[in-house]
Amino acid sequence: MGKVTGFKEYDRELPNKIAPAERLENYNEFVQEYEPEKLNEQAARCMNCGIPFCHSGCPLGNVIPEFNDAVYQGKWEEAYLILSSTNNFPEFTGRICPAPCEAACVLGINKPAVAIEEIERHIIEIAFSKGFVKPNAPISRSGKNVAIIGSGPAGLAAAAQMNKAGHTVIVYERDDRPGGLLRYGIPDFKLEKSVIDRRLEVMEQEGIKFICNTEIGVKDDMKSFINKHDAVIMATGSTIPRNLTIPGRDFKGIHFAMDFLKQQNKNVSNAAIPGERILATGKDVVVIGGGDTGSDCVGTSNRQHANSVKQFELMVQPPAQRNENMPWPTYPMILKTTSSHEEGCERFWGINTKEFLGDNKGELRAILVSDVSWELDSLGRPVKFNEVEGSEREIPCQLILLAMGFLHPQYEGLVQNSGLELDARGNVKAVEGQYQTNIQKVFAAGDMRRGQSLVVWAISEGREAARKADEFLMGRTNLPSKDRINEYVNL
Repeated sequence: MGKVTGFKEYDRELPNKIAPAERLENYNEFVQEYEPEKLNEQAARCMNCGIPFCHSGCPLGNVIPEFNDAVYQGKWEEAYLILSSTNNFPEFTGRICPAPCEAACVLGINKPAVAIEEIERHIIEIAFSKGFVKPNAPISRSGKNVAIIGSGPAGLAAAAQMNKAGHTVIVYERDDRPGGLLRYGIPDFKLEKSVIDRRLEVMEQEGIKFICNTEIGVKDDMKSFINKHDAVIMATGSTIPRNLTIPGRDFKGIHFAMDFLKQQNKNVSNAAIPGERILATGKDVVVIGGGDTGSDCVGTSNRQHANSVKQFELMVQPPAQRNENMPWPTYPMILKTTSSHEEGCERFWGINTKEFLGDNKGELRAILVSDVSWELDSLGRPVKFNEVEGSEREIPCQLILLAMGFLHPQYEGLVQNSGLELDARGNVKAVEGQYQTNIQKVFAAGDMRRGQSLVVWAISEGREAARKADEFLMGRTNLPSKDRINEYVNL
């Protein structure tokens, strides 16, 4: 423990951000770096608890008190080795993870939690700047070849771990560049794509091969594809968006959020954009869905200079602080105000979208809504809503972005043609804790197995699926499990 009284002496502080008016003029990241003294103070706030609940709060089992101590001591290589022993891509989680570790921080019982996510981001950026992040190809190869289908966070993590185990790894991606959700789902102002490319370069130098513009299962004989590999790990994500099938859905100007975000990401990367552009410029925009994807639509719409931006959420406004129904160390469902909201957005809770309204040209002109009240169960959970009498009204808008989450993976092609079984929720069925599907040599990981979730969960899934696939191939595995957090590194 670096400083016994650090949590008493220092308050939680986050790095400065570029002012909204300036950052809205581009798509660059805008969170600045800590000054060395501030970084030292924030690491000193970690109490090195006897039972560090942050370990269990993190889906990766990151060894947080130890890397905080190394940061406080200025031992940057040690901090990097500890962090990278459990997390393949801290440069991603340090930017876009909602930090469940911080929700479980013991200091958070009565003080603001340790700024774990920001410390993590600083560790990896300092490690890159000091040359600690180097290609580390295996000394020998196993003779086994493994296909990874999907290059999002789960696929990349699985590829990194299988390569570390000595297998020959090929990653297949249907888009023009690797990265999946990271590249075409997360706006550049949260994750610049140079950060992804920097990591991909390291992975390629380690021997991992990427094949893009290839959608496995569409033209392939899946049986032959599976048979020519010793193992296949499927990590294509949960990509079918939840629709809103109400009257007027066919009017022009109603789009799924991911179509909108993907186009803008391609535009920033100077990549070709097929089809008609979806633009918020000069329009009154309504984003339906109160989660992170909706927030990303808000930030992107403001950067496209929308006339106005509103965000709708059917559920009631969450509390600003924990209540008795969300005790520490559970992840609290409290009000979250993102940087995109700070840039300009009118937010509505308890609002139901009843109908899309259009003009005689078939174009969207407004949305018909009403307020709702929710009936709660004994635990305070909403179970049924009722329309508030007399609250029905029209709200003008020319662009609707549907950001209500995702239902399941795409079935056409890969899933149907391979004969994979599905679970009750429509995700690919795999043995819990084993990641193995009904096809013996095929494993599933990430959102396509567990349903829509967090990037940090996707990385964890990819690592764990790789561990089980390696065990299947070799009869045993030396890849670490997230349950072995005390075996993190031999320093």
